[in-house]
Amino acid sequence: MVSKNQKKLIKSLYQKKYRKQHGLFVAEGKKVIKELLEAGMKLHSLFTLDPNIFDIPTSCEYEINKEELKQISFLTTPQVALAIFYIPETKKVTLDHLILALDDVRDPGNLGTIIRLCDWFGIKDLICSDQTVDCYNPKVIQATMGSITRVNISYVDLKEFLTDKVGVLKVFGTFMDGNSIYAEELPEQAIVIMGNEANGISKDVQDIIEHQITIPQFGASKETESLNVATATAIVLNEFRRS
Repeated sequence: MVSKNQKKLIKSLYQKKYRKQHGLFVAEGKKVIKELLEAGMKLHSLFTLDPNIFDIPTSCEYEINKEELKQISFLTTPQVALAIFYIPETKKVTLDHLILALDDVRDPGNLGTIIRLCDWFGIKDLICSDQTVDCYNPKVIQATMGSITRVNISYVDLKEFLTDKVGVLKVFGTFMDGNSIYAEELPEQAIVIMGNEANGISKDVQDIIEHQITIPQFGASKETESLNVATATAIVLNEFRRS
């Protein structure tokens, strides 16, 4: 059974300010919850239709029915279980590898997909501007499919962070009119910046970027929209790794 206080807590965690206040986030679905548990994420509580699915202390586990799960779920179609986890501490960023930075990426699905891409391409550190959507948003957690446990995500003043790194690492930014990424010499250690879905990289951050790159369009139509930021990230990371 889910108590009134538990329902209130779960619903509050949809908002960033309460996630920050409580130091907690919500995850849903058997696969995602198991990934988080296996990665050593600290569990606060688990609400499930089937207590035999998860091997956890019974003091943290609550057996509930479908109607109760529907009441607390953030999903249109609830998935067997919902868990609350403690938000882990962010680790220190290391500079001896390829780093991805996001400037004001707002869509939770895009961020979740980008976190999965970081996991796939072995990007240890993902740097997010303070304006980028919270990585512990339930929709982001769902979209990462557990990859959030294998990527160190930091929220920073992006301009300040990059200013300190100029001269230490090469800084690349993605633009509509940059140099073709296929013609660039791409180093193993660098910072690559992806911009906002609608406006690209902000002016303040543009001023710091040393190398402007683009994914060239091969189609002839001028009506074609720019690439989705997650799709563009996949292409860019692939080229850096291929090089």
